[in-house]
Amino acid sequence: MAIRVRLREILDKKGISQRELARLTGLRASTVNHLCSEKVDRVYLDTLELVCKTLNIRIEELIVID
Repeated sequence: MAIRVRLREILDKKGISQRELARLTGLRASTVNHLCSEKVDRVYLDTLELVCKTLNIRIEELIVID
């Protein structure tokens, strides 16, 4: 079972850059970059909640279990 964060796909679909998401959320650009990478190995639930609220998406849209 693999857990995948679809942030890069969602940002592309919404036309939002990683830098813009960092600005909107107050997260560091490196944090957003990490969440957009294929190698996400850990993430805080508060961070996921903030990203979901900012992008107006549900957690089920952001996290995929393969």
